[in-house]
Amino acid sequence: MKNILFSLFTILLLPLSTIAQVGITAVPFLQIEPDSRATGMGNTGVAIADNASAIFWNPAGLAFQNQSQISLTHANWLPAFNADLFYDYLVGTYHVDGIGTIGGHITFLNLGEQTRTDETGLELGRFNSFEISAGLSYGFRLSNNFALGTGIRYIYSSLADGSVSGQQINPGSSVGVDLAALYKTNPFTVGNRMATFNAGLNLSNIGPGIQYTDNAQRDPLPTIFRAGWAYKMDLDRNGLNTLTLSNDISKIMARNERIGNDPDNPEYETMGVFEALINSWGSFERFNGTETVTVSLAEQLMFGFGLEYWYDNLFALRTGYYFEHPENGNREFITLGAGLRYNIFGVDFSYLYTLEDDHPLANTIRLSLLINFR
Repeated sequence: MKNILFSLFTILLLPLSTIAQVGITAVPFLQIEPDSRATGMGNTGVAIADNASAIFWNPAGLAFQNQSQISLTHANWLPAFNADLFYDYLVGTYHVDGIGTIGGHITFLNLGEQTRTDETGLELGRFNSFEISAGLSYGFRLSNNFALGTGIRYIYSSLADGSVSGQQINPGSSVGVDLAALYKTNPFTVGNRMATFNAGLNLSNIGPGIQYTDNAQRDPLPTIFRAGWAYKMDLDRNGLNTLTLSNDISKIMARNERIGNDPDNPEYETMGVFEALINSWGSFERFNGTETVTVSLAEQLMFGFGLEYWYDNLFALRTGYYFEHPENGNREFITLGAGLRYNIFGVDFSYLYTLEDDHPLANTIRLSLLINFR
């Protein structure tokens, strides 16, 4: 059972979390970027947030939306493992005149079927592992240009069952809260072309940690701080061709604190969520398996850059670049994407090309379907 739990966390944490946070945060599926549009733009979306997936990127973006939408994203997860994992994200928004736009989502990660064994390796049966979350979000304007947003989600994680060393393994659960803001300028002219500039931030998954056995330490949620900007400009005077540049900077707000003074056997304890929000803005030490290394604040930051071209709001081409420092995840990849809009229907596609050979995220494809109720 210990091997099963270790394997499941390894499959999830290696490609999703920064290496510095491996073994720190639980439910890293909450970090999976859901919609194909933003993932095609290098995982940038906190300052765009103009569709239903604003619930993930920046719920304050709901305040600027006056339509109702439904969107579904599907991805075969970690195709390099050939483990039959998949990820689904269903999101919907509903606009109410005089109140604003309310959104809801369901996120599901299927981790497949596992084999239960005893201490001798004898098979005792099989069980399914999965993680799911569901929540509501709302954004409201404080002015024509500035909005705040919030969201709440329930999280349920069923990784294994049975017992380990006499401790019963139970599904873990928690509640996470989002706090967000978004600023949009009025349209302005640059070289006789119309342009807009947005800036946004989102602090997501603030909440108590998750516990799988009675005596185990709670593992914190993957609280993420994300900030970014987006600049959109017309390429011609009639606005048929537009170009958007975007940039997101994000950081995991979880922290291990070293306890004890034994240099040969370092021990770490996880900080509480509010303590980590205050104390995670500096460098920290971690043991990487062979030695203790110091990770600076700059090395903890994750960067995404995106580019999107639209023709007459009908057809889009996208690309992007994402980078993490080698001491803090070492993910580096290029993204490609495309989108189509016709009447009330939309389709978005994204492809991830890793710059590291044999990376578990290599060749990840996401497909999103969108229905826009005007």
